[in-house]
Amino acid sequence: MSSNLAYVDKIVETEIKDFADKFLKDYCNGKASKKANILNKKNNIFIAALGDEITVYSALMRSLDSSLGNRLEKIAKLIANENYEVRNEVKGYISEDSIRAIASLLESYKNRSKRPKEKDLELIYREVDSSKKLKRHASDYYLTLRSDPSQKFLVELKIGGDLDNKKARSEKEALLEQYVILRNSDEIKPSDTVKIFFCTAYNKYGEDAKWTQERVRQFFCDSEIKVGRDFWNFFCNSPEGYEAVKSSYLKHAHFLKDALKEIVEHFASP
Repeated sequence: MSSNLAYVDKIVETEIKDFADKFLKDYCNGKASKKANILNKKNNIFIAALGDEITVYSALMRSLDSSLGNRLEKIAKLIANENYEVRNEVKGYISEDSIRAIASLLESYKNRSKRPKEKDLELIYREVDSSKKLKRHASDYYLTLRSDPSQKFLVELKIGGDLDNKKARSEKEALLEQYVILRNSDEIKPSDTVKIFFCTAYNKYGEDAKWTQERVRQFFCDSEIKVGRDFWNFFCNSPEGYEAVKSSYLKHAHFLKDALKEIVEHFASP
């Protein structure tokens, strides 16, 4: 691992160890908050007949998938903090003309009369008199590159990236509104660049496979999508970012494997 990415390993080790410790306590410590999930599953004779390991894992999987996803998003934010100024809100101005332009653009994506393009951002931007009322808009990530503050990014992050049509539209709408508001803020200079991205932490089709989820591509063009390798390289601001995150996770996944093994043993039938 490159020495300038050593921080990645420290972040991943700390967070995965902490996650594993807390996950174990949720099921095995005294009045563990999630113990009932497994006990209820053991009362299902059709699952219990398959053995303790399958019974316990079947009870754990939904919780593990959700809570691990939340922890991966925390890891992503900690990594981003090393390379970007990270904020979760934009402040600026947006006109009624821009709001109507956004609605029209989204409708053209929906009925497939237009394919998304990066230059579509210019179709929705309208300058607004700063005497208008200031508007705030929550953002998953509003990033400013520390090494070049003129580069700014608005990011919607979905760890799994599985969106239906309605959700994909709402994500794009949120990003377009954030874009216009930010462009009309006092902090943006004429020489600054603002880009929008839909990101997901892994490629559900396979590490090197083309990410083809049409429900998202209906509203986002190729240059607005960062999946798996591209996402981690972006947050690490390094072409080696994905490999650094992957190798660190594999190195420290034993903390979670050990916790899962202990949970299975804890609930094993006497």
